[in-house]
Formats: sequence, structure tokens, C-alpha cells
Amino acid sequence: MKQTYTVESVTSGHPDKICDQISDAILDAYLAKDPYSRVAVETFGSHDLLVVGGEVTSGGSVDAKAIARSVYRDIGYTDDIKIIANIIQQSPDIAQGVDAGGAGDQGIMYGYATGESPEFLPKAVALVHKLTQGLEHLRKKDPECAWLGPDGKAQITIVGGKIKAVLVSCQHSDSIDQTEIRELLIKKLIGPVIGDLRNTEILVNPTGKFVVGGFVADTGLTGRKIMVDTYGGLIPHGGGAFSGKDPTKVDRSAAYMARFAAKNIVAGGFAKECLISVAYAIGRADPLMIYAQSGEGKDLSRLVADRFDFRPEAIIERLGLRRPIYRETAVYGHFGKKGLPWEEIGAF
Repeated sequence: MKQTYTVESVTSGHPDKICDQISDAILDAYLAKDPYSRVAVETFGSHDLLVVGGEVTSGGSVDAKAIARSVYRDIGYTDDIKIIANIIQQSPDIAQGVDAGGAGDQGIMYGYATGESPEFLPKAVALVHKLTQGLEHLRKKDPECAWLGPDGKAQITIVGGKIKAVLVSCQHSDSIDQTEIRELLIKKLIGPVIGDLRNTEILVNPTGKFVVGGFVADTGLTGRKIMVDTYGGLIPHGGGAFSGKDPTKVDRSAAYMARFAAKNIVAGGFAKECLISVAYAIGRADPLMIYAQSGEGKDLSRLVADRFDFRPEAIIERLGLRRPIYRETAVYGHFGKKGLPWEEIGAF
């Protein structure tokens, strides 16, 4: 892993993450009604307006507007918001290839794992998600931090393998000053997560104020935090987002399988770190490419291809992806969380 890099995470109330959660909550609702639902839902939010659109083929029906409003309230926003939904049936041109077991789209997906942390993620990636999760925990559970708002971000900079800087930006009420915010967050969040803060620059709300957040301050869009969702930009990304897509979309399922395979390669002692890339053609089941290498550059492609089946239907079956398990993935990264099927160890 690189010795110098920066990674970030955002809270559940960040505008883009609101959209991801709504898209995945709608996906879960369809899968709960019909496990074979085909779903591709996008959400856009901006200044008192939320738009949900996409393509769905399902034996069940859901109230997308009601789900969107419920998620918005669960996150912690209380303002009234206008919601528009425009969801139509999936194109039959795409469906004919997927019905035969083929990939739902073309593209390249990547998976990665490292033994650097218990989460099999780069250490700073795991830590930066703990910072933003911690903000949400303090907001909801600690009365002394009731001034926190739903929106927020965190960032960690590593230089020479050591933490050089920690940045936390948090939405807050107008009744608290920045000095108190800084003191409380260092005491209750940054210190407990990072540990020794000597020689570490700490930045808290560097603009000096963060009262207005969410859609009141900024727009949001599904799939606009793909680096936060994956590996912090430290490895390549094929460009395909996850949220709002059912598992026939290899943007999602193949990225999960690549992570599953990489994690098990590292956990199995075959490499200290592993990067896997896989490519598909729409409508075709067999990948066009499976390539894997260790951190030292050793080719692990044969090992991965022999032990892991990357055909879309095989991925869905092995990882049990037709279940409504996706809303929880829409915040604080899709990888490194206990209980998710692609995070299981024991493939060998």
C-alpha cells in the first residue's frame, strides 16, 4: 500500500448519501416483494426537491415516494420536501441477455484486500469511516452532542505511513461555537478513533461555520461517492456505481465478488494484499477477463479463476444477493462491514 495518500468518508446525511440510501431502500423493497426484481433506480435531490427515476421489472409494487420520505426522516431531516417519482419498466433489449444469465451491462470491476487492518482494508480507509460513523453515533446517542446535524465529512492524510492530518467537518446548530465543537470532537471522536494525536494536524470545520447542510445547501445524486463506497481511490475503479442496482448488474455484484475473492486470497495466506479486476460484455455470462495480482506483482489469476466463479448467476447464488440487504451498504463503505456475504472468510 502507498505510504502517502488521503482518503475521505461522509455521513448518512450528506446529500449524495441521502440519494444512495433512498435508491437502495427502494431496491430492498422490490426484492422483499420479488427476489428476482430487476431494479435500476437513481435519486436526485436539490433544494426542497427529490426526484426518483429508473427502470424496474418486478412481480411486486412499492411506493417509492413513501420510501424516499421515510428514509429522509430516518436520517434526521425534518424539513418538508417535494418528491417526484418516475419509474418505468426495464428495456426488453437489456432483459433478453440477462434472462439468459448474461451480465446486465459491460464494464470493468475491481476488488481489493490487504492484511493491513482487521477489516482487510487500508488502515486509513477503515479509520475514516469510523470518524463519520462516530459523528452519527454522537448525534443520535450523546445528549452533549445534540447540536450535531446530519451532514458531515471526514478526511485522513497519511504521509510516510503515519497519520499527518485529520479533518472533520460537521453540520451543527447555530447555538454552539467552533472552539467548543473542536474540543468536544477531539475528546469524544477524533482521539478515541485515531489514538495518539501528537504530530497530527487536526482540522475541525475549517470554513468556520457549517450550520446549513443537506439539500438546503447542496445537491445530491446517487452514485457520486464511488470512491467513498470502495477503497478511497487507492486502487483503480471501473466507474460503475452500486446503489439502486439489483445484482444482475455486474457493476455491483462483480465488484462484490472481486472483493470476496481478494479478501479470501489474503485471509488464506496467498498474499499480503490482492487486487482483482474482471471485465464483462452485456448479455454474456463468462467474463472477458479475470486478472489478479499480489502486492508484490505476482500473478494470481489462475488461482482466482480456479476457485471463484464470476458468472453473474453464480455470483448471485454464492453470495445470496437476491435478498433485501442493500440499504445498510449505502453508507460508510460497502466493504469491511461484518455480516455482509462478500465479507465472509472461508472460501477455501
